[in-house]
Amino acid sequence: MADLITAGLITLGWRERLALPQLGIDLLKAKLDTGARSSSLHVDTLEEFQRDDATWLRFTMHVGRRQPVYVSCEAPALDRRAVTDTGGRRTERWFIRSEVQLAGQRFSVDINLTDRRHMLFPLLLGRSALSGRFAVDPARSYTQPRPLLVAPDIS
Repeated sequence: MADLITAGLITLGWRERLALPQLGIDLLKAKLDTGARSSSLHVDTLEEFQRDDATWLRFTMHVGRRQPVYVSCEAPALDRRAVTDTGGRRTERWFIRSEVQLAGQRFSVDINLTDRRHMLFPLLLGRSALSGRFAVDPARSYTQPRPLLVAPDIS
């Protein structure tokens, strides 16, 4: 039965390397979590501001552990929603929509911005981003090569 469900899907491991090209991040380690509905990105700082009568978010984050590189990003705010974390606590979080590049595919994902400094991975990719695209094998890790940035599909 499981083979019927995953037929035609790329099988990934529970952790993978990916890129967030719209945010200027060409390599980021992510935990793929089918138990989490939404995707979450670690941010060190976060501030909202207005641009062209719309709410935008300016945030910083660090990429890498041994020699962290600090990245400053801006993105239009998509929404502010309640998210329930693994401890059952509900918090309001800002969401953005950004492209993810993973396993040779480039697709848009809604991502909430939060403090994940105590987590091993700066990005958690939830089931909403994975559904219909990938299957996850929890016994595997880093099944894909480092992402090579490709142009978006405009067809």
